[in-house]
Order: sequence, then C-alpha cells, then structure tokens
Amino acid sequence: MSRAALVRGSALAVGCAALVAAAVLATYDAGAALVTFAILAGVGLATVAITHALLARRAHLGGLRRQGVILGALAFGPLAVAVMLFMELMFLSGHDALLTALAALYSALLGLWAGGQLSRHVLDDVDELRSGLAAVGRGEREPALRLGGHDELAEVGAEVETMVARLAAAEERRDSAEAARRSLIAAVSHDLRTPVTALRLLAEAVDDEIGDPEMRREYVRRLGVHVRALGALIDDLFELTRIEAGEVAWTLCQVHIDELVEETVAAMLPAAQAGGVDVRAEIDPALAPAHANPERIQRVLFNLIQNAIRHTPADGSVTVRAASAVGSVEIEVADSGEGIAAADRERLFEPFVQGADRAARADGSAGLGLAISRAIVEAHGGRIWIVADDPDASPAGARVRFSLPRATEPVAA
Repeated sequence: MSRAALVRGSALAVGCAALVAAAVLATYDAGAALVTFAILAGVGLATVAITHALLARRAHLGGLRRQGVILGALAFGPLAVAVMLFMELMFLSGHDALLTALAALYSALLGLWAGGQLSRHVLDDVDELRSGLAAVGRGEREPALRLGGHDELAEVGAEVETMVARLAAAEERRDSAEAARRSLIAAVSHDLRTPVTALRLLAEAVDDEIGDPEMRREYVRRLGVHVRALGALIDDLFELTRIEAGEVAWTLCQVHIDELVEETVAAMLPAAQAGGVDVRAEIDPALAPAHANPERIQRVLFNLIQNAIRHTPADGSVTVRAASAVGSVEIEVADSGEGIAAADRERLFEPFVQGADRAARADGSAGLGLAISRAIVEAHGGRIWIVADDPDASPAGARVRFSLPRATEPVAA
C-alpha cells in the first residue's frame, strides 16, 4: 500500500466513524456520539495501519489460502474489538451485552464459512490454471482447463487456451518451415549434383583431350547444356525467394486475358506439336479484364501449359479455359494425361515436388514451375489450386486453375 493509499484509508475510517457518530447523536446524546466516534475511529485507524503493514510484507505472507485467512481476520477482527469496547463502555445490561456478543460471533462464523467456501472454489480455479500453465511449460499443447466459474478467472483460462492454440500453430508453422527448408536444401543438392558431376567429367575429358575434335566439340556442347540448366535453376530459385519474401514490385494494369491466353497458346504450339499434343483455348466471350502484370501472368501460363504438355501422352490434348467469376477471372489448364494422385495435390505447389507418378517421367525439370506460379498468383491477390477430378469428365487428367482479381474499370476499346 502506498502512502497515498494509507492516507485515503485513514480518511475513510475517520469519515465513516464520524457519520455513525452523527447518527448516534441524532438518536441519543453527545456523550454516546463521542464514545462511538472514539471507538470506531480508533478501531478503523488500527485496521488501516495493520493492513498497510501486512501489504508491505505481502511477499512473506505465503499462499493465497493463508492470505484469505488473514483477510477474514481483518474483516471480522475489528467487529469483535468494537463489540467488546461497546459492551464495556456503553451497555447497562449484561443480558444485552451477551446477546450482542453472541449475535456478532454467529455472524462472524457464518461470514467466515461463506468466505471460505467461495475462496476455496476460486483457489481451485487458480490451481487449475497453474497446473495448465505448468503442462504447457512441459510441452503439452492441449491443456484441459476445467474451471468452475464464469468470472475473470474463466476469462483468463480462455485467454490461456487461445494463447496455447496460437503457440501450437506457430510451432507447427515453424516445424513445417524447417522441414520445407531441409527438403529444399536436399532437393537443390540433388538437382545440382547431377549437372555438376557431368560438368566435372566433361571438363576433365576436354582437358585430357580425350577423343577426336568432333567428340570434344560434342563435350563442349554438353557443357553448355548443363551450364544453361544450372543457370535456369539458380534463376528460378532466386526469383522464387524474392517473390515469397515480397521483394518484388510489379506494375499492375488492366489485362485482356483472352488476348494473353491466345498469344501464349500460339507460342506453345510448336512444342505441343512436337509431342503430338493438341493445344487449344476456350475463352468466355464475356470475359472481364483482370488487374495483373501481363508478363508475370504469361509466365504462369507458360509454366502450366508446358507442365501439361510434358505429362500428356501423344494424341492427347491440353485445353486452356478462361471465364469470369464473382469479383475475379479464372483461368484453367486441363490436360488428358495421367492425372494427379490425391495424396500429391496438397504438396504439388511446393518447390521440387512433381508428384510420385510424374517423378518417374522426370525430364530434367527442377520442379519449381508450379511453386513459382503459386507465388506469382498469390502476389497478385489470387489463388491457385488443383480442381478435383470429375468422374463423368472425359478425358480424365489434371486440371490446374488459378484466379486473378477483376479489373475495377472497363478497358477502353
């Protein structure tokens, strides 16, 4: 208790004693009022002084239960002292004094019992909170807090459960990020090992002048292929890292998605025809413009179409669809290939993940195309996902769809 609180408590004790003395004066006489004031003010000031001394040594009072006992003594002790003083100084009849003392004792005992019952339940909730926090400290992330009240302690318990849930989610994200980091390092190491080994062997062969000039020129050509592959992998890793870190600033504008899709499909036709795959576009005539960066969205389309062609057998087809949705524009790339296993769909947009079935047909791609596509789309405020298989659809295959925000104003003709 601070000095200001001590002064306020003393003023309260004296003021209340004065009010009671004024009531006695109105009923009896000045002598009774003076005695009443002296007794109540003295008891009140003593109580305030004892409370101040106890609070100054609260660290040595022990647990809450012991402090509750002391609180009860402070609550009913002054009553007992005041009753005894009144009996000694003011009561004329011993019978009246005895009845008053017994009534005061009875009230004090009932008050102590009621206070003890209430404090016991409150302290049980405190113990439950303490046990729950100790369990969290030991690593548990689903503490079952069984609190009996609907008071401030219950609110604290709810906050504790919310905090633990946030902590568990943060730890899960951390563990997931750490696992992704380890997986990424392992995947990068694996993807770098093959071309680096090939480069080393080819460089040694050229340095040792193995073979005729024509063979050495072939070695140099292969060196160039591996160097370009390494450069593309490093560029993709750098771009993915910058996009996910938010270190890119693209100029966004109104984009005619129909023109962008047709241009991209036309550019991919030679690669599709070389593999015997038919590529076509299906565009909604009422397609709305999107708010996007055309170069980046074309990069997404190239990635998705190239990926679809790569996993579509000869005589198969790849269809690029574009249509308006509520507040957005949706573009879908569907192929007639082997489809995507349900177990792979959640992780397909992670770096270096190509699906268990597709990995067997790996053709040197690093597996960053879909990860970069997701990063670009999400940076635009859209989303990208695998459309669930339709058992009635023909032909079967994979369907990757992404959305972009719709432009707020119409594009001038």
